[in-house]
Order: sequence, then structure tokens, then C-alpha cells
Amino acid sequence: MADSAPRVAIVTGSESGIGRATAVSLAEAGFDLGITWYREQEAADATAEEVRGLGRRAEVRHLDLTQLPEAADVVDELADALGGVDVLVNDAGTGQSTSILDLDFGTWREVLGTDLDGAFLCLQRAARRMVAAGRGGRIVNITSVHEHQPRVGAAAYCAAKGGLGLLTRVAAIELAEHGITVNAVAPGEISTPMTGQEDEDPTSPGHERPGIPLRRPGDAREIAAVVAFLASAGAGYVTGASWAVDGGMLQMGPMAGSHMDSDDWRRP
Repeated sequence: MADSAPRVAIVTGSESGIGRATAVSLAEAGFDLGITWYREQEAADATAEEVRGLGRRAEVRHLDLTQLPEAADVVDELADALGGVDVLVNDAGTGQSTSILDLDFGTWREVLGTDLDGAFLCLQRAARRMVAAGRGGRIVNITSVHEHQPRVGAAAYCAAKGGLGLLTRVAAIELAEHGITVNAVAPGEISTPMTGQEDEDPTSPGHERPGIPLRRPGDAREIAAVVAFLASAGAGYVTGASWAVDGGMLQMGPMAGSHMDSDDWRRP
């Protein structure tokens, strides 16, 4: 296991939120990092400085998954700069909130292209590198609870995350013979820029979520900890799985909802 332990990780969308927390967590575990950004280079540079402060190398590149397929060249660029890729975390993504009747095709394609096509291309590039190196590897796709359950107004997002979940399972089967594991992490509501809660403490007053069993949103570092485990040697026999990190939301089935403002569901 020591000879095949991952050494270089690429985390897409690591300028903020889950991606940034994941990059830092992997650096703490001893990885050198490939960091990508879409809108804010300064934020990505700050992530890189935090990684370097932990004694690890960091390379930063711009990644625009609306520009496919050439955007996936970034995976190869980072692998060349860092000497390979042993772990890929597909975190870059986008979403929308529009009813099916009002959803225009351009928005549909942007979400599917970013969240599914882009993730596929990055996965493929990294997997080819891993196979060629012959050391195995780890691929972790950040999906969502909406990989498993629908949400009104999120048709494109749910379709993309559901597709990414099945892509994860197919890739796990196909890449297993090469010693590459492929898993998904499915977050619930997490305090990040995507939910308008950047750098907020989800346990602080004002963040109560009666519709979530643990009564609060999650912290990006709680997602990062699960990713770091899946990227570790200790998870060498875990593949094709989707790890829900959602405070128990998916267990509620039809009772679930981060929007709920009452505890009435807790009483039969």
C-alpha cells in the first residue's frame, strides 16, 4: 500500500466552498495539489497559499467547463506540472432553479455540459493518466442528494447529478482492473457560496433547519473529510459507492426538506 499511496491530487472548482476545503484536507493528508478556478483567480491563489503553508506543492489553472472538450486539457497540464495524478476530485459544477415549463434549452445544456459532460471528460483524462502510470488511483465525483432524489425547479441539475452518479458506477466497474476506485460524495445543504452562506458557521444561531434531522446545514470541511477518506489507502476496497453527507435528509424520504420551518414532522 505504501508504494501505491496517492501523492498528487487534482481538485476542480477548488477556489472556494467544498473544493477549497477538499484541497486543504488533502494537503493535510500529504498530497500535492492541482487547483482550478472559474471566476475568482485570487480565491484560487489563496487556496494554493494555504496548501503551500502546509508544506505541499500547488499549481493553479483556469478551468471553464462551458468550453468543452478543450477545457479538460487542464487535467493534463496539472498532471504534467506536478508529475502525474493519483487522485481526481470532480467538484466544479453549477445549477439553476427554473420550472421545466420555463427552462430554456441553453440553460439546460449549460448545466448538463458543466456538471456531467465536464466531469466525464476530466474523469477520462485522469483515468487515462492513472492507467498509463500503473499505480492505480482514486476518483471522487461530488454529486448531490439530488443524485438520488428530485427537487422541484432543478430538472437540469438533478438530471446531471443523477447521470454523474451512474457514470460513477460504470467507471468503478470498468476501472477496477487497473486498481482505480471511483466513488461519489452526495452533499445535502452545505454552507458555501453556492447556497449563499460562504464562511458561515452552520451551527450558529439563525441556521436552524427543522426539516433536516441534524437541524443544520453542513460545513464544507465535513464533505472534505469524507473525500479525504475515499482518497486514502484505507478506502482501497470501496468503489462504486455514493456517500450521502446530508445530516440525515435522504432518510426522511417524502418528509424531507431543508426549507421546512417546523418540527411537526418529528411527531407521529
